[in-house]
Amino acid sequence: MPPVLVSRRSLTVGFAALPAAFAVSAQARADSDDPGAAKPDAADGLSHSAAAIHQEVLFKASRQRVYRLLTDAREFDAVTRLSDAVTLVTAPNAKATTISTHVGGSFTLFGGYITGRHLEMVPNDRLVQAWRAGSWSAGEYSIVNFTLQEGGEGCRLVFNHRGFPDSHGSSLASGWRVHYWDPMTKRLAQSA
Repeated sequence: MPPVLVSRRSLTVGFAALPAAFAVSAQARADSDDPGAAKPDAADGLSHSAAAIHQEVLFKASRQRVYRLLTDAREFDAVTRLSDAVTLVTAPNAKATTISTHVGGSFTLFGGYITGRHLEMVPNDRLVQAWRAGSWSAGEYSIVNFTLQEGGEGCRLVFNHRGFPDSHGSSLASGWRVHYWDPMTKRLAQSA
């Protein structure tokens, strides 16, 4: 039998219908008179305790300029050198800052401590990455989403980070400010 080819659209539409189907199924089980019927709860594997980071930063620059800082290796290397992590990029065995310009392409930041792949790149609008720190277990990735909006005198960056290992939330939340937002602000001021 020949393989069945499925388009991305039909796959997306199919997945979009799943929540409704599961909700009906779960409600039907919950409404059942059978005392042995499964009830939707933690036993179903749904966690309500996953940590996430949401931050918003206003930069006095265009969306194009902020997007370029995040996606151009030379620009981001300059950002890194303005951060507290400068020792990571100047260490003897540090890896060079590399950032692919294509969806699916990889990036290496902060001397190799941060690595990942681009999942979505919409120039001057959105950047979504599978992102990981070198201290995490092999194969462990989180998702970061940078959304760029017009923000009065510049660009409002709306940032969301989810799926990181338990207990890393506090250090990541402060790390985004210290290693990304503050040095990005400095770099934008240098080139204004």
